[in-house]
Amino acid sequence: MANGEKMKIWYDACTGKHVRYAVAVAKRFRELGHEMILTTRRHPDTTALANILNEKFTVVGAYNPRSLYTRLKESARRMLQFCKMFEENPPDIAIAHQSVELCRVAFGLNIPIILTADTPHAYAVNKLTIPFSDTLITSEAIPKNFFKKYGAQKIIQFKGVDEVAWIKNFRPTKKYQFEKPLIIIRQMETRASYAIGKTDITEKLTKKLSSLGNVLFLPRFHGKRKKELKIPKEYIDSATLVAHADLVIGIGGTITREAALQGIPTIAISTLGYSYVNHYLAKKGFPLFIVKPSKVLTYAKKHIGKKLDVREKLKELENPVDVVEKAVREIKNK
Repeated sequence: MANGEKMKIWYDACTGKHVRYAVAVAKRFRELGHEMILTTRRHPDTTALANILNEKFTVVGAYNPRSLYTRLKESARRMLQFCKMFEENPPDIAIAHQSVELCRVAFGLNIPIILTADTPHAYAVNKLTIPFSDTLITSEAIPKNFFKKYGAQKIIQFKGVDEVAWIKNFRPTKKYQFEKPLIIIRQMETRASYAIGKTDITEKLTKKLSSLGNVLFLPRFHGKRKKELKIPKEYIDSATLVAHADLVIGIGGTITREAALQGIPTIAISTLGYSYVNHYLAKKGFPLFIVKPSKVLTYAKKHIGKKLDVREKLKELENPVDVVEKAVREIKNK
């Protein structure tokens, strides 16, 4: 590709976090004059968040984790649909936060792949994506050797975590008037492959923490409502919601880092293995506390309502979108 040439860039977003990343990446490359193709799948967090962010995605396939068979079948369907989409006019570069289908299709069509990655315990996804990447962009918190064992060829590290991409200049999309003190608990991603065999304790914690304040439970999937849990009636932008919270609790996921980067005291429960990026933010002085389930109530009592001003700390972290832009430029100028 010649320098200055307009490119067609494809980003496939499989979860709510990916949607946020896609929007941040799309904004940057549109400003640079490039065309963006944004795709996603039907999932509890994808299209709803895309609507809140006022961004249009092409919906291809669905998330169906009922069994290993349904996972494989839906993944195969998505790949076939992408093949049809790009048969006549393929993109120049593919970018994702480890979309399995994007990696397989882009590799098959000889399209350069740029991936971001931050989840060491996502064993299956790591095996199915990292070997396909031309460039892997990841936080300096995670040792390079971890990704090399999956076959990563080129690894670029940045000073920060993925969530900086949308929290750096974040402004809440809405004002909420929930009863205070407000405690947010995010349910564990129980249907993820890395959670198989793990026990979700978030519902029990919701009941225990009700003595400290108003506890709002954020389910991963919408099913039968339980009377003992306070659950939002409609989809809520998590990054905006936690900005209003006095305490956030999660099983080490995206919402915990979104909260900590905004100075909200946050508890990450360590049941899914060691989280390099969470420990990284904690060491940087953000109010993120990694604890065992038995210590949650103790930490909650100590830290609830103690918001920190982390604006200067946030400025010190690198925006991964800058690194993605540089990686695209290098590929483009080859």
